[in-house]
Amino acid sequence: MAQDDPTGSHPARRAVLRGTAGAGAALSLPLLGAAAPAQARRGRPSADWGVQTGDVTASSGLVWVRADRRARMVVETAATESFRNPKRWLGPVVGPETDFTGRTALHGLPAGEQIHYRVLLADPDDPRRAGRPVHGTFRTAPARRHGVRFLWSGDLAGQGWGINPDRGGYPIFDRMRRLDPDFFLNSGDTIYADSPVQERVELPDGSIWRNVTTEEKSKVAETLTEFRGNFRYNLLARNLRRFNAQVPSIVQWDDHEVLNNWYPGEILDDDRYTEKDVSTLAARSLRAFGEYFPVSTLPPGDDDGRVYRVVRHGPLLDVFVLDMRAYRNANSPGRSPDDRQGILGERQLRWLKRELSHSRAVWKVIASDMPLGLVVPDGGTDYEAVAQGDPGAPLGRELQIAELLRHIKHQRVTGTVWLTTDVHYTSAQRYDPGRAAFEDFAPFWEFVSGPLNAGGFRALKLDGTFGPEQRFIRAPERANTPPSEGGQHFGQVDIDGSTGELTVRLREESGAVLFTKTLRPGRVGQ
Repeated sequence: MAQDDPTGSHPARRAVLRGTAGAGAALSLPLLGAAAPAQARRGRPSADWGVQTGDVTASSGLVWVRADRRARMVVETAATESFRNPKRWLGPVVGPETDFTGRTALHGLPAGEQIHYRVLLADPDDPRRAGRPVHGTFRTAPARRHGVRFLWSGDLAGQGWGINPDRGGYPIFDRMRRLDPDFFLNSGDTIYADSPVQERVELPDGSIWRNVTTEEKSKVAETLTEFRGNFRYNLLARNLRRFNAQVPSIVQWDDHEVLNNWYPGEILDDDRYTEKDVSTLAARSLRAFGEYFPVSTLPPGDDDGRVYRVVRHGPLLDVFVLDMRAYRNANSPGRSPDDRQGILGERQLRWLKRELSHSRAVWKVIASDMPLGLVVPDGGTDYEAVAQGDPGAPLGRELQIAELLRHIKHQRVTGTVWLTTDVHYTSAQRYDPGRAAFEDFAPFWEFVSGPLNAGGFRALKLDGTFGPEQRFIRAPERANTPPSEGGQHFGQVDIDGSTGELTVRLREESGAVLFTKTLRPGRVGQ
């Protein structure tokens, strides 16, 4: 355990893993999981798609489930697996209006404790007719300084590489689950609504990649039903269901929840789509996203229905979840000297500056669904992310980032670390004003990870505006390498409860550590 838990921040980790074994076993369903499992009672509601928790804090969290029919959701929580003296939470009646999904908010939970829960689905007209409960567990955030571990990655079922039964589904989730993190930061491209999954794909060596597929995954998603089917598709993998039952999530979105490189107001020129209005497609996807993930700021949690938010995880950590997709302007060459909308929109930028200034956490993780200094092209002349290849003074979307970085420096906001995915490889960049065209900021690190299960892609160029220096990179030599050739990655972050030191490890699917960096709290320029 020395390599997996170098901080010693979870002394009872082995006991916790034993305690969650039942949760995993309860979800050992057939790979497809679409038919009612054997243990479900005939004629009673069942939860074939497992359970999830999300946006867990020191005292609260959201529990998610999907029923196979109209049902009342009931959650019971307890301090032990025996469920002695459980507390009961009456949830909603789930039905076709939410694709039979439901969320129940838990409040008043004890801080820094392992919470065992079970979800029961009952006939809303006869509560005595209830299905067998589905179990899960999670840890609440600590109220005092205590070690924290979390993982991050993104990009699932992309480029036609879906659930492969020959690989056992999505094996990376088994590896991540064994590290027993406090939560998983899912950094976007949670589905690939624009990437149909075919049953067979011929590989360069002549062998065959096999996919589990469904009707909704056989074409690009346009209707609400098709978007729902894309989110449901990933839950066919038992690896993911087991992971969800043990590890809470903090989820954001990016482009492939709708389609590649989209922006609001875009009109498609793509023969695969009958619906050409991207904003209409995005609204349908966002509704399905909120139905299939436990996100506190999406209805019914927040009237604005926004993805960006801050999730507080005790005195050591605040996670600032960005939305670089829904408020951006159109992709362009990015050379405008005046760009107020940028990639975040004015309202989100004001929110981010305010919340960073108010944060008292030792570390402020900025969960960015797109990288800052990597040049991500969109066609021959336009750019998809922040950087646009001009190493000079900030232009276009860089102006917003410059404003943010200046704010962080002048407000003396310490402990910011940027985590991202999107580019389908893993790397680490240190940004230094001494190397930059724009110099009015404090040095910081950006760490990139992914994909979870998608094609690997070649490394992108760096833009010098904010002075990035690449300290590590692992990327394939050709585009769209299949997961069977490696190149699948996730990141691990450990914060030591005693020293406050934050250690980032970039890992590959096997769990091997590729790169390690430790940052000390309160220090500038490290």
